[in-house]
Amino acid sequence: MQSFKIVLVLLAAAILAACGKPPAQPEPLRAVRTVVVASGMAAQSHEYAAEVRARIESRLAFRVPGKLLQREVNLGDSVKAGQVLARIDSKDLVLARGAAEAAVAAARTGRDQAGADYKRFVELQQKGFISAAELERRDSAFKAAQAQLDQARAQADAQVNQAAYAQLVADVAGVVTGVEAEPGMVLPAGQPVLRVALDGPRDVVFSVPEDRVAQLRAAVASRPGALKVRLWGRDDAVPVQLREVAAAADPVTRTFLVKADLGRVEAKLGQTATVVLDLPVANDVIKLPTTALTEQGGKSVVWVLDPSSMTVNAVPVQPAGADGNEVVIAAGLSKGQEVVVAGVHTLSPGQKVKRYQPPRAAAPAPAAPAASH
Repeated sequence: MQSFKIVLVLLAAAILAACGKPPAQPEPLRAVRTVVVASGMAAQSHEYAAEVRARIESRLAFRVPGKLLQREVNLGDSVKAGQVLARIDSKDLVLARGAAEAAVAAARTGRDQAGADYKRFVELQQKGFISAAELERRDSAFKAAQAQLDQARAQADAQVNQAAYAQLVADVAGVVTGVEAEPGMVLPAGQPVLRVALDGPRDVVFSVPEDRVAQLRAAVASRPGALKVRLWGRDDAVPVQLREVAAAADPVTRTFLVKADLGRVEAKLGQTATVVLDLPVANDVIKLPTTALTEQGGKSVVWVLDPSSMTVNAVPVQPAGADGNEVVIAAGLSKGQEVVVAGVHTLSPGQKVKRYQPPRAAAPAPAAPAASH
């Protein structure tokens, strides 16, 4: 009986051992492509997204308040100088003009009456019926009436102008680039209704980061033709002249707005363009394929291989620009280091790896012996 119990215990132990988890297999080494850091030459350039704009773009508004009744133009329409663009309700303005004209008529009547009285009092004074002081009072009354007439005329002229302001008229020829009010809206004086880009010189406008503004100025000042623009749908880049750099950075993007003169380049308003800034050729620089860079914690890093332990670690670097499909490294690496250039997104610090070896071509199979006859 005792031996039977021993057999059962041994059998249960064997069963439990068979049901246990198999030992974990070691993780296979990941193969990575690497390059050894070396120095070379780089023709650096920076590219910026840009837009073609008119050099002068005006926001047109009514000089007087009123309800917008009609808008004569739409977005993209061409306008001529003197063309009516919009109208507001002018009933109150017309009434005010009529009141001003009536005031002119009343002032003219008062002036005429004062003038006739003055003439009669001149005759009476010459005959000795009134004193000189009384004649002076009549003269003053006539001059006051004349001044009131002049004031009424000026006010009437102002009201005539106010009534004319019920029509929004284009000052110069251009293209409507924006509509900011629709019929039915009650507009205060000065609220923009339309944006009109004036016919004439055009600029290409783009934004430059804070740390590259000085580089832009220096490159344009030292190398004529360093700034070029490539319009959307074209392969050729045309030199442009730097015209203006904003004095202050945008409070949101922290970039500086830059404008360059397109000259005689034919371009449509709002057309997309790419501005290329060619920098001087740099010697003794470090370049890596763009696939070598990744981002960790908001910083650019590369994975450096330690040949002695065959492990990789992330090293922060500072990119300085692009040269074709390669990125120029300004700081963070030194010559002779071995950097991973493929598979960087799957690595972890201290991970063991092996260098990638391309598969060898299979040897051709030996030819079969010829059959004997």
